[in-house]
Amino acid sequence: MPLNSVNTNIGAKVALHSLNRTTTELEATQKRISTGYRVADAQDDGAAFAVAERVRGDIAATTSANEQLGGAKGLLDVSNAALENVSSSLQKLKTLTVKLADGTLTDDQRTQYQASVKEITNNIKSFINDASYNGTNITDGTKTSIDVITNGQGDRYTITGFDGLTSIFNAVSGFNAYTAGSAAAALTATGVLTNTIATTLTQLNNFGSYSNYIEAKIDYNKAKIDAQEGGLGALVDADLAKESAKLQALQIRQQLGTQALSIANQAPQTLLSLFR
Repeated sequence: MPLNSVNTNIGAKVALHSLNRTTTELEATQKRISTGYRVADAQDDGAAFAVAERVRGDIAATTSANEQLGGAKGLLDVSNAALENVSSSLQKLKTLTVKLADGTLTDDQRTQYQASVKEITNNIKSFINDASYNGTNITDGTKTSIDVITNGQGDRYTITGFDGLTSIFNAVSGFNAYTAGSAAAALTATGVLTNTIATTLTQLNNFGSYSNYIEAKIDYNKAKIDAQEGGLGALVDADLAKESAKLQALQIRQQLGTQALSIANQAPQTLLSLFR
């Protein structure tokens, strides 16, 4: 191949090839810096991008599950608050029932106590009916159970509902008409009031167990998401300190490459001196 030719400029070709390679590397580095990702799309690394997309899907699914668990936790918190108030009301009712069991009460005293009992039983019904969260009530018998999604794989946890109107309110709603004998019977170890209090405490324990499970699952999902995000970052995130240093080096190489190409392009001009 002729070395002195205006048709073929080997030096310019070499300089251009080097400049193009530098420009390609510079564009890749600028992409990493602007996006913050070493693998921003499938063109950067198809296998790593596929894994990253799968992990991102898992993170999104687990996050969505935790949002639903948060709703379930809210429902259980409301239900527990309602039954705690019911339990407190039953203790007050027990105190009044003890008074109603006293055969020495005057008619006027009994009437006053019965009015107080009626107010307490109305409150119990109100607590049960008002224990609604996002339109759902698991204490009034309208929901026998609800299934809660606990993770991104669709696993479900069943929360069993409770019919507080039947098991609690209906059991004590007639206490305002109790005589001394019926009030005394309600207070016995197998009496209506004793059983109703036991039923309420048992359900409080059940709802408390559900709430503890849901809370533990939420905490676990948060830890899982943190771990997944850490792994995802290690897979696709760019080392910005490294990329910054590389950017400066490539910018200098680009400038030098441009100058080298300019010098190479001027070489054929020297041939003109041969014809003077």
